[in-house]
Amino acid sequence: MASSRRNKTKGPALDIIEGGQGLVETAVASVPTHPKIYSRDLPVSGAWFPGDPVGHRKFVAITDGRPFALEPGGTLPEVIQAYETWGKLNSDASNAILICHALTGDSHVSGDSSSSHPTRGWWDEIVGPGKVVDTDEYFVVCINVLGGCQGSTGPASLNPVTGRPYGSDFPNITIRDIVRAQAKVADHLGIDIWHAIIGGSMGGMQVLEWAAMFPDRVPRIAPVATALSASAQQIAWSAVGRAALALDPRWREGNYYDADPGDGPHAGLAIARAIAQIHYRSDESFETRFGRSLVDKDTLFGLWDRFQVESYLDYHGEKLVKRFDANSYLVLNRAMDTHDLSRGRGTMTDAVSRIKAQVATASITTDILYPPHQQVQIQEVIQAVGGECSYIEIDDPNGHDGFLLATKEIGTVFSSLI
Repeated sequence: MASSRRNKTKGPALDIIEGGQGLVETAVASVPTHPKIYSRDLPVSGAWFPGDPVGHRKFVAITDGRPFALEPGGTLPEVIQAYETWGKLNSDASNAILICHALTGDSHVSGDSSSSHPTRGWWDEIVGPGKVVDTDEYFVVCINVLGGCQGSTGPASLNPVTGRPYGSDFPNITIRDIVRAQAKVADHLGIDIWHAIIGGSMGGMQVLEWAAMFPDRVPRIAPVATALSASAQQIAWSAVGRAALALDPRWREGNYYDADPGDGPHAGLAIARAIAQIHYRSDESFETRFGRSLVDKDTLFGLWDRFQVESYLDYHGEKLVKRFDANSYLVLNRAMDTHDLSRGRGTMTDAVSRIKAQVATASITTDILYPPHQQVQIQEVIQAVGGECSYIEIDDPNGHDGFLLATKEIGTVFSSLI
């Protein structure tokens, strides 16, 4: 009976069922392959490793032989923090500003790119001599986050217990763990009280946690393009990106560091980045820049004939592969999902009541990832408990990335605070 039902099937499906494995292979082989072929010389990981050029990085071990306990319950036997500084700390250590970086950022907030720093400072137009965050006046610190891959302890680091990279053995962390590690760096530098702490996106999450965890050390904060807690939609976007990465067979359950160049989880990380790049920008910016333009104006109807926006996503995917680590992406992305200022602190009002700092926040009008209502909520809750919080909405077409690109307007937010 089953066979007779199959015989009623018409078209290619019948050929595949009745024709055996050979026809299946022929059918699969006839499907055009995706045109994006990743370079065979791509590094397995874009992480910084000991022996690579140090550049402006400084390093400090914050564990002093004692394990670093993590909020989810794990521990790290050793934690190194990589950081950069600009300017000079004054005699009473009152001029220090901490800048917190976003998901795929690093400590290189200011300065040129080089063999040791693969990208130009991500807020170079804001931070530096004579700029809004004036390094002739302030001592500026930016720390590569715990779990990162540009010098601080993360999944690509050697586990001192095994002598091998942590890989999938790296424990889960939270934004609070990142902040506690940063506080150890502040102690090392002799900074009891920051003049201000600023940051956007995941950096803004750190800023908020600093103010809640160490209210007496933080008199001024500027969390921009961020939220008091991750929303369901933000978690959904993140989950799809992580799934794309983990489904890459070259991810190898997180243990890919011994693979040959070109054999790392490039496709998964690049696709995760492409997904993120969509919500980092806006419909307006994509339409203005790309519209329906084709890579080859004479081809359209083939399955893999390409629109220019597709090529743009591929470019940014491969660009990230060269400077980031897939496991760090997973760990930090998940830490963002668990961000909730009220966790373990009662209501959000209770949590915000801990903050003593003067606050300045801002949103980007076209931000679909951290929409303006989330920054409005920051202002409303802080003001509801008697705190001081200013808010501006920046009209910029670049979506969430506006916090990095609208430097004049973002700089105005910071200058009003510091």
